[in-house]
Amino acid sequence: MSVAIVTDSNSGITQSRAEKLGISVLPMPFTIDGETFYEDINLTQESFYEKLADPGVEIHTSQPLPGDIMSLWDRLLKEYDELVFIPMSSGLSGACESATLFAKDYNGRVQVVNNQRISVTQYLSVLDAMQMAKDGKDAVYIKRRLEETKFDSNIFITVDTMKYLKKGGRVTPAAAAFAELLGIKPVLRIYGEKLDAFAKARGMKNARKIMIKAVMDDLEKNYGGVTPENPNAWIGMAYTANLAEAEEFRAEVMEAFPSYHIDMYPLSLSVSCHIGPGALAVTCTGMLPDGAKSIPG
Repeated sequence: MSVAIVTDSNSGITQSRAEKLGISVLPMPFTIDGETFYEDINLTQESFYEKLADPGVEIHTSQPLPGDIMSLWDRLLKEYDELVFIPMSSGLSGACESATLFAKDYNGRVQVVNNQRISVTQYLSVLDAMQMAKDGKDAVYIKRRLEETKFDSNIFITVDTMKYLKKGGRVTPAAAAFAELLGIKPVLRIYGEKLDAFAKARGMKNARKIMIKAVMDDLEKNYGGVTPENPNAWIGMAYTANLAEAEEFRAEVMEAFPSYHIDMYPLSLSVSCHIGPGALAVTCTGMLPDGAKSIPG
């Protein structure tokens, strides 16, 4: 039984990385001033942030076209017996629900995973799926295992500016202006399908401390604490157009969790569109016993 693993670019996996891993990544589309672009195809991180900084440019995220999804599936199913598709969280986009409807036409050969993941945590789900497929598990089993553990993951994010949260309607203009005036950096939490406010910090330095403490608490509560002998969780990081600051934060995270391997990636552009440049994120995700044992270099 051969099983193809497919995700979307919200996982943060680039096309070149996908080729090395032996998986497929569906690029997410954007409409920029009426023209369609695809992440990591004809829209780079650099060009995206240039356009995002221009107040005269209109950028909108959208779902992949049904034809793009199904043509990718059709091509892969000529080579593989089954296919597992791991899209971004259904709580953050309707793309997962749409894909689930499309899969009904494939007589069980396509299994769409709704395990509420995004970015680094979605990437880890891909690695788990790859390991299970390598071990001979079928698509139904892989989907079930990934969905059983959908709540074994937390993402904590802080933003540098309230501009994009305000634009997306997640905060009011008055609240955004007040926060900017006082130098308040919100810390947000993605858990399951929800994106909620977690804490407020005076300045980015304090926000970073809050996020590290949140991961520490999560490890203590759910994964047996922070010890080299008890590696029951992954810690990951992400950022938006602020690599130098992200590296500083990564050093702090590594100091707090010296026995963990800390991977860090740029956030996908679909997420960046709603939180803007300068954001930092740290994640804590439970290790799946029959999933990935290491993160490929």
